[in-house]
Amino acid sequence: MRFKRLQTWIDSQYENPRGIVGTYIGEKMVRQHRVEVDWTIDQLLIQPNVRVLDLGCGAGDALAQILHRFDSVHVTGLDRSKTVVRSALKRNQAAVKAGRAKVTEADFRRLPFSDAQFDRVFSIHTLYFWEDVNAVLAEIERVLVPGGSFVITYCDGKGDITWDGIVSIVREQFIPAASALGLIDVVETRGPDSRDYHTVAIIGNKS
Repeated sequence: MRFKRLQTWIDSQYENPRGIVGTYIGEKMVRQHRVEVDWTIDQLLIQPNVRVLDLGCGAGDALAQILHRFDSVHVTGLDRSKTVVRSALKRNQAAVKAGRAKVTEADFRRLPFSDAQFDRVFSIHTLYFWEDVNAVLAEIERVLVPGGSFVITYCDGKGDITWDGIVSIVREQFIPAASALGLIDVVETRGPDSRDYHTVAIIGNKS
């Protein structure tokens, strides 16, 4: 029973990192998720002067990679964890100071941004934790400019095992909600396996 409680607490740190352990978890995820980060950035098809939002930016590695690869972009990272927001600010402090990056703490369901503010919105390994898929998607649609696009990356299994729970969320909640919001060209795209986990992204556009 004690081990089960410990495992539950550790799992909660991946959802919402806190304190010293949370800082460690944030940096561990940077090391673990580089394959998915690089692949997701490729799917964004970033062009000059675009404004990019990372939902669930964690310790800010994806922000740093985008800033390194593209000169004339502005990135914003958002996470609900104060712990990893501090890490993301530290990792990207030069870009924040130069006005190329911003990092903020907030809830996905109530994004603190004006309408039509971003050309690209992406999120990596957060879909499992969306408490209200419809609400989060509605916020993504709201902050995207017309013609903007989103990429939501996740894993749907490991090895020979498929995670039916996340597959169900995608097929029964995400895709119907995207259609109801008028988002277009919504497709599931298979990415590279990472540590034997199966990477997938849902990609779509705002008309």
